[in-house]
Amino acid sequence: MSRAVFLDRDGTLIRDVHYLKDPNDVEIINGVGEALRIIKRMGYLIFLHTNQSGIARGYYDWSDVHSCNERMLQEFGLSADFFDDVCIAPESPDQVIQYRKPSILFQQEMIVKFKLEPSNCWMIGDKWIDPQTGLDAGMKGGLVRTGKVVDSELEKMAKANNVELFPDLLEFVKQQLVEI
Repeated sequence: MSRAVFLDRDGTLIRDVHYLKDPNDVEIINGVGEALRIIKRMGYLIFLHTNQSGIARGYYDWSDVHSCNERMLQEFGLSADFFDDVCIAPESPDQVIQYRKPSILFQQEMIVKFKLEPSNCWMIGDKWIDPQTGLDAGMKGGLVRTGKVVDSELEKMAKANNVELFPDLLEFVKQQLVEI
């Protein structure tokens, strides 16, 4: 069975810009490119799972999201096909949810498609819905402190649910994936 890391985009891989539309506004987070290369080198599959309700709200369209993702990969020096699969969830919270986190539909599809062992997988992000999605899919969950504020309430919730807290994605890799 394969192992994988599922990643949120905004606040985890790049700075969180409210309703990011313009690729020129993409700002990478230090250490993420290195972390992504290490994860891949260690044989993990890497998936991007990002909620993009700005599509449903009419703030931007699919091409804007794809352009921002392309810019992000360019900034990291990674190929356009770096991710093993990408899920862009366009639904707004008031719509019927299909792929919008905390839905686990994307995780379930990837588990089947790639024969993943959920207990060998992680879902990492900067908001509770990220690790919650992973936990609900039988995976491990982690929160990084590079996006939304992780306050004391969220720290308590994380601890109660065995969700790990990390300063950033590179520290997650060093603490959880790299065997010393």
